[in-house]
Amino acid sequence: MPVPSPDGQPPAATTRNLPPELGADAVAVLDGPTFMYSNAVGDVPDGSIGGLVHEDTRFLGRWELTVNNSPLLVLGSDTVDYYSAAFFLTNPELPDLRANTIGVRRERFVGDGMHERIGLESFTAEPVSIQLRLAVGTDFADLFEIKDVVARDRSAKITRSHAVDGSRLCFDYRNRSFEARTEVKVHPPASRVEGDDLVWDLQLARHHGWWCELIVPLHFLRANVRPARRIFGGFCRRFSDDPVADWRANLPTLHSDSELLRDLIEKSMLDLHSLRMEKRLSEQERVVLPAAGLPWFLTLFGRDTLITAYQTLAFGPNLAHGTLRKLAVRQGRVVDDFTDQEPGKILHEVRHGELTQLGLRPHNPYYGTIDATALWLILLSEYWRWTGDDDFVVGLRDNAYAALRWIDEYGDRDGDGYVEYATRSPQGLGNQCWRDSWDGVQFANGTIPVLPIATCETQGYTYDAKLRLAQLADGPLNEPELARTLRAQAADLYERFNRDFWIDERGGYYAIGLDGDKRQIDSMTSNMGQLLWSGIVPPERAATVARQLMSDEMFSGWGVRTTSTADHCYNPIGYHMGTVWPHDNSLIAHGLARYGFRDEANRIITAMLQAAEFSHYRLPEALSGYDRCFGRVPVPYPTACSPQAWATAAPFLFVRTMLGLDARDGELVVDPAVPEAIRRIKLARANAFGKRWDVEVAGSQAYVRLAG
Repeated sequence: MPVPSPDGQPPAATTRNLPPELGADAVAVLDGPTFMYSNAVGDVPDGSIGGLVHEDTRFLGRWELTVNNSPLLVLGSDTVDYYSAAFFLTNPELPDLRANTIGVRRERFVGDGMHERIGLESFTAEPVSIQLRLAVGTDFADLFEIKDVVARDRSAKITRSHAVDGSRLCFDYRNRSFEARTEVKVHPPASRVEGDDLVWDLQLARHHGWWCELIVPLHFLRANVRPARRIFGGFCRRFSDDPVADWRANLPTLHSDSELLRDLIEKSMLDLHSLRMEKRLSEQERVVLPAAGLPWFLTLFGRDTLITAYQTLAFGPNLAHGTLRKLAVRQGRVVDDFTDQEPGKILHEVRHGELTQLGLRPHNPYYGTIDATALWLILLSEYWRWTGDDDFVVGLRDNAYAALRWIDEYGDRDGDGYVEYATRSPQGLGNQCWRDSWDGVQFANGTIPVLPIATCETQGYTYDAKLRLAQLADGPLNEPELARTLRAQAADLYERFNRDFWIDERGGYYAIGLDGDKRQIDSMTSNMGQLLWSGIVPPERAATVARQLMSDEMFSGWGVRTTSTADHCYNPIGYHMGTVWPHDNSLIAHGLARYGFRDEANRIITAMLQAAEFSHYRLPEALSGYDRCFGRVPVPYPTACSPQAWATAAPFLFVRTMLGLDARDGELVVDPAVPEAIRRIKLARANAFGKRWDVEVAGSQAYVRLAG
C-alpha cells in the first residue's frame, strides 16, 4: 500500500511489493492476526518481505530448506485451507544426486503458532546420504519496517539459547518494555545445529520415508485477543468454544442456479472466517469482528471494518455487533495531535508492534480517518433496523452523541458546514478518506490539492448518518427534539452540497471534493457513485450520475474505475487513481438500485462475479483498471491484499442488492431484480429480529417467510 505523505509529496521510502518479491505464486496462510508468507517452495529468503508475522511483529524472517546445500524445485504448492498449505518439491541435478530422485513434502499450519511437517522419500536404486538443512532466522521487525525497504538491525539485542541436542532453537529480544521470543521445537532433533541452521544427516533407502516436525509457538501475551486454532501433534484444531464456529454455523445457506454465485459466496464465507478476530471487552464479554486484510492489515480498522460489517448484515448481525462495541470502547476521548485523536472520533487503525508500543508510531490507536465516525453511526442504525435491539442502541447512546458532536465540532474544521481533514501528526495520513494513499485525491490535471480537504462521499455519509440518527432519536433514544434538529441539518447539508459540489461541465458530475481554498477538485471519480448509496443525490441528477458511472471512461467492463480515463491523473495501476475496487462497486451498485437503476447495478454485479472466476472465486482488494477488451481477463493489481475484508464481503451486498432485500419495521421485504444468468436465489434461515427467515426469488416469484 503506498505510504501517504502529510505534505502532499511522494513518500520518501518506497513500499515494497508483494507478492512479486516472493514470486507471483507466493503462498500465504493466516489465522486472525497471524500469517506466514513464503515463496512457492515454502521458503522465506533472508531479507525478503516474507516471514511469520503475528500482531505486527515478524517472528521468522528466514526459513529456507535445502538438500545437499541446494535449493529445492517446486512441483506444486498451494493453500489447502486458509490456515494450511502443502508444498510438493524435489531435488535439482546435483553432482552426487540425480534430479527428481528425492520427493519432499512440506505441510504448514498456523493457529496459536506455526507447525510444519517435512517429509522425504528416496527413489534412488541404492541407499543415499542426504544432508537436509533448514536455515532459520529472525529480525523481530515491526510490520511498518517490513512494508518499507529497510528493517532496523536488532541483532545486538537478540540472544540465542539453542539446545545442543538439536531439539530447539530459541531467539529472545528485548528493547525497553518490548519483548519477543521465537522458539522452534524440533522432532526428531537435528543431527546438529550450525549457527542458526538445523542440519539432519540422513541415510535413505529406496522408498524409505522420513519425517520431522517443527513447531513455532506464539505467545499470546495480550489478554484481549486469542487465536481460533491450536496446534496439536500435526493437526490444527479449533477451540471447542470458538464463537466464530458458531457464527459460521449460523450463517444462512445460499442456493442459486448460478454455480458461480454459490462458489463465490462460499469462498467469501471462508475468507471472512480467516480474517476474524476475537476481542475480549471484559471478563464476561467477547466479540468477533473482521481484520482488514492480508498481509498488511490483519488488525482492527475503522472504515474497513465498519463497511465490511454493513455489507454482511443481511447474512447475520454478529460482525456488526462486535464492530460497534469494540470501536465504541476505543472512541476518542481527548485531543492528541500525535495520534490525530479528538473526542468522539472513531479510530482509523490499531497496531501492536514494537514501534507502536514504544511510542515511536501513533497507532495505539491512530485516529486519522475522516469518515469512520459517520460510518459508525450508519452501522448503528442499520444494525438496529435488522435486529430491533433497542437496548443495544440505548447502551451506546453516549457514544452516538459523542460521534455527532465530533462531526459538528471537530470534523467541520473551519465552520463551513462540511467535514474535512488535515493531519496534525508528523506521521499522520495526508489523505484521510477511503482513498488514503498520498496521491489518492487529485485534480483532473494531476496536481495535488491543498489541505484541508472535504471529499464528496464524506458529506454523503454525514447526511445519511444524521437522518439515521434522527430515526433512532424518534425511536429507542426517545429524543424527538433532537430528531427534528438532525433532519433540519441534513436538509441544509443536502441543499448546500448539491450547490457546491456539482460541476456542469463534461455532462455534469460531482467533484471529488473541495480543497483548502474551497476550489472544486475536478477529477471524475467513483466517489460520486457512493453518493447514491448515501441518498444525497437529487432524483433529477441520479440518471446523469448513473450514465457517467457506466460510461466507457468509468466502467472498465469488470467494474467502475476509481478515476475516469479522460482525466490526466488516471493510471490503471495507480492504487486509487484508476483501479477497480470491489467494495466501492458494491456500494455503487447498492446506490444505483436505491435510485431504480437495477440494470446498471446488475451490470456491475455480473462483471464483478465474472472477475472473481479468474481468481479462485475470491475478489481481491483491487483490480487494475484496464479495459475488459485489453486482455479479456481482469489484470491483477500487483500488490492487492487478498483476502481483504471489504472485498471479501462485497458479494454479500451484491446478493442483497439483487434481492432488493431490506429490513423495515420488524419485517424483511424484497424487491428483486436478479440477472437472467443467475435466475434463482434463496437465502435459507437468514437471521433478522432474532428470528430465522427464508427468502427466495425465482423469476417473477418472490417470497419471504419465517423459516420452519
